[in-house]
Amino acid sequence: MPIIICVDDEKSILNSLQMELVSALGDEYLIETAEGGFEALELFEKLLEDNYEIPLIISDCMMPDMPGDELLKYIHTISPKTFKIMLADQTNTDAIVNALNHADLYRYIPKPWDSGELILTVYEAIKSYFKDQLLEEQNEALKEMNTTLQERSETLVQTLDNLKATQQELIHSEKMITLGQLIAGVAHELNTPLAAIRSSVENILNFLKALEQLPPFFQMLCSEHQQDFFALLKKSIQQTPLSSKEKRQLRRTLVRQLNEHAIEDATTVADTLVDMGIYEIEAFLPLLTDSKSETILEKAYQLAGLQKSAQTITFASERAAKVVFALKSFARYDQTGKKTPSNLIEGIETVLTLYHNQLKGGVELIKNYTELPQVMCYPDELNQVWTNLVHNALQAMSNKGTLQIDVALQDNQILISFTDSGPGIPDEIKSKIFEPFFTTKPAGEGSGLGLDIVKKIIEKHNGRIKVDSIPGKTTFTVSIPVNPNEETCHV
Repeated sequence: MPIIICVDDEKSILNSLQMELVSALGDEYLIETAEGGFEALELFEKLLEDNYEIPLIISDCMMPDMPGDELLKYIHTISPKTFKIMLADQTNTDAIVNALNHADLYRYIPKPWDSGELILTVYEAIKSYFKDQLLEEQNEALKEMNTTLQERSETLVQTLDNLKATQQELIHSEKMITLGQLIAGVAHELNTPLAAIRSSVENILNFLKALEQLPPFFQMLCSEHQQDFFALLKKSIQQTPLSSKEKRQLRRTLVRQLNEHAIEDATTVADTLVDMGIYEIEAFLPLLTDSKSETILEKAYQLAGLQKSAQTITFASERAAKVVFALKSFARYDQTGKKTPSNLIEGIETVLTLYHNQLKGGVELIKNYTELPQVMCYPDELNQVWTNLVHNALQAMSNKGTLQIDVALQDNQILISFTDSGPGIPDEIKSKIFEPFFTTKPAGEGSGLGLDIVKKIIEKHNGRIKVDSIPGKTTFTVSIPVNPNEETCHV
């Protein structure tokens, strides 16, 4: 029976996690536990030696003997196929990023977790694990079939020619396949702002519970201190984001200045001021030297946090709305068969929004856009063009490198180029890449229709596509006439 391992140094949390998983999955999986990183490693290695299948490990982020991200990195080195979930709060971003980059973290779940979300995430992880295994088996089977097909290729040439003639009917299918591949990344792009909104709302609710304390607090302040207090809040709201290194330097400076003015608990006060975005204290010394300075600073911190939470909600909601709009635009299928006026740059941006999760992992994106006129076109089909070209560029670079997108207007032609820093296309296959069913990918990983579909869509717009490639630089350039009734000249 497959095993799921749960790791947490707090016994009560570990028991609660185990009970929830046993209740949901106990008939199909064994749920093992470990109270720390080293115990988890020892358990994991022993289970592997005994040939147990371990589809999933769930680890706490903060543990005294070994941080969760380091544990998952070790697990990834000995069992890269095992899916990893981390339990973390909003302050553990560095650990989450480390696990994403070095342990192939599948998902992180905020603590305290929502039981429904936890079980759903576990189900999805296990499903993906066994799906990956099935794909490996299918790929092996396809390789064997490919060997057989190669032996019989002479008798299948005519059949292949007939299949090539019907490839236009697969455009919509290719689009749906692409959308399916993007869903996991899109879900992550939605979960991130939603988690930020939820956290900010909780902060606001906690402040509102203590709202009745504000009138007595302001009555306690003299008029001069009230003015200083509001000046402190205004300064905090206008704060400029700084790096962690800059904050550490400012914190040390503030501690020294606070000590010079004989202000007690200078380290704690400096931490609070830096968190509020207050980096100079001269104007606020009357508040900081007041006998009730601790209460004053606490209230200022709470009110400043309220403003920060509101800003977070605004930013996160805008981000989520942008992702939803992009997904809706991409998934739309226009069955009218009529051209509509469209802004091509908006279509490219829609695709980039959906690929944001893949791009942010290690791709430098450079955009050089020129303002374009509206073009009569089939925007849904052109979005498939941009999707294929971006997808191919990312695959060529293994999601690490530089992707440059240039948009220009020249001689009544719109020129859109996608340049990646991948290894390049060998000269011997460059002339074949637009042929139907030609692919350099392993069996089962590509239909060979992507660039053929791209070429046909562009030709449908009286346009052309060309490729220039050398090691370290490959550029696909699409040219489309502003007037769709005109033919595109060679560029």
